[in-house]
Amino acid sequence: MTDKRLKVLFLCTGNSCRSQMAEGFAGEFGKDRLEVHSAGLIAAGLHPRAVSAMKEIGIDISNQKSKEVDEVLLRTMDVVITLCGNAEEACPWTPPELRRLYWPIKDPVGTIGSEKKIMNEFRRARDEIKEKVISFLDELRHEEAS
Repeated sequence: MTDKRLKVLFLCTGNSCRSQMAEGFAGEFGKDRLEVHSAGLIAAGLHPRAVSAMKEIGIDISNQKSKEVDEVLLRTMDVVITLCGNAEEACPWTPPELRRLYWPIKDPVGTIGSEKKIMNEFRRARDEIKEKVISFLDELRHEEAS
């Protein structure tokens, strides 16, 4: 039996935070319907605050790896979702049949201030991404039903 799950790639600049969180949510909420991947324009390493923010709500992304996007990976995807303008603009060529979505999520990594302020920015990004993933899955359900 072939795997009919939709292949989704979450793409951001460094594959350290936003795309990793999106991969975690999509893997958790859409595991029966999606084959989920994440990558970045560069592989900057998994950000420990992203891991902490996700752990707070019971999703473990600590074993996910930071990866650099390449054309081979892009060619195997059905959908690419970019989570920042930089990745949207610099994303390599994609096949015309590939569905592309853009979710402009502000990067929490550059936040300056107290640990509380910084973690609140990671939580804000996490919660925005969660809502986007849930909406995306709802949209897929509606498309399948019609």
